[in-house]
Amino acid sequence: MWLNILGLALREIRRNLLRSFLTILGIVIGVAAVITMVTVGRGATQAVSDQITSLGTNLLMVRPGQRLGPGRDAAGSPPFRQADAEAIAAQLAGVRRVAPQASTGAVAVYGARNWSTVVHGSTNAYFETNNWTLAEGRLFEEAEQRAGSAVCIIGATVRRELFGSEEPVGARLRLRNISCEVIGLLRSKGQGGIGQDQDDVVVMPINTVQRRLTGNQNVGTLLVSMDDGADAEGVKADLTRLLRERRKLAESDENNFNVLDTQQLAETLSSTTQVMTTLLGAVAAVSLLVGGIGIMNIMLVSVTERTREIGIRLAIGALGHEVLLQFLIEAVVLAALGGLVGIVVATAASIALTGVMGVPYLFDVGINLLSFGFAAVIGVVFGYFPARRAARLDPIEALRHE
Repeated sequence: MWLNILGLALREIRRNLLRSFLTILGIVIGVAAVITMVTVGRGATQAVSDQITSLGTNLLMVRPGQRLGPGRDAAGSPPFRQADAEAIAAQLAGVRRVAPQASTGAVAVYGARNWSTVVHGSTNAYFETNNWTLAEGRLFEEAEQRAGSAVCIIGATVRRELFGSEEPVGARLRLRNISCEVIGLLRSKGQGGIGQDQDDVVVMPINTVQRRLTGNQNVGTLLVSMDDGADAEGVKADLTRLLRERRKLAESDENNFNVLDTQQLAETLSSTTQVMTTLLGAVAAVSLLVGGIGIMNIMLVSVTERTREIGIRLAIGALGHEVLLQFLIEAVVLAALGGLVGIVVATAASIALTGVMGVPYLFDVGINLLSFGFAAVIGVVFGYFPARRAARLDPIEALRHE
């Protein structure tokens, strides 16, 4: 019986292909929209998480000022010194490496090419705390760091803009009035968590930057890498207490520095993008309901058109529930076909959008199955009323219908 009913439903769908296609169009758009929004959202969440992680693992970033971001009040707060980094490394438990960082902007010149970039002065601990690895060359030697030698390690963007296809290691570039030997090339990391190009960087010994570029002993950032499994909150509390002592702050004084935990930042941004993804998916799901209403309307029209056919079937012995099943299966098949087509469209759209946005494409079996199942349920819910109406037709009145 079930096969016969399914066959009849498929025959009616094939008989009106154009109408059937227009009927499922709402379901196609709804399923495609939901899957695309969720897939792209998950890719964006993963991209944000990866970009934050690329800043460094178990990393605390300490900067002068009470606020983070643009407009932070660092100008009125005293800068750090290298001695602060040495004190943190020596006195705090759970700390792996501490890298003082002094930064400034400069134009790098090589031959006839020049490129405006950012110069970071630091120690070899900088590369470990920031998860940097070398593609070529070497790190700073201890004597070079103490003496403030004119050596530098460049990022992939600086290499591309200044050297092109030439070999950078061993060459000399000019930063303001310094002729700097390139001793290493950093492996590319791409964009950071706030959209900056992490590869657009030149790293030099901190003594070199302070003596020959900035002209002072200021340290703008302390990068504190924690041991694996360390209690981040405990380390932050100890770090805050130590810096308050070193900066001679009274108990009533507010901190004139801020501590940023990159892991917390990653979790916050990821949760935010997940909420936005859920919201967009919910909005897109509304179109599924619109598609279901479209199916109900078309099925009601179909019942009206086939009233005489229904009357004949009932007159020759067909049962009411068999007629109900026929129309219900037609609605479910239409919705399921819309769901399958929607999945195909969503897959293509998701691959295209993630490629344009530069985020990873993460295929989610769960959201695809959920969307398909929801489409089928839409077919049952919105197909039931027309099917029940068909099953309740009076055979005599149906046969009289013109």
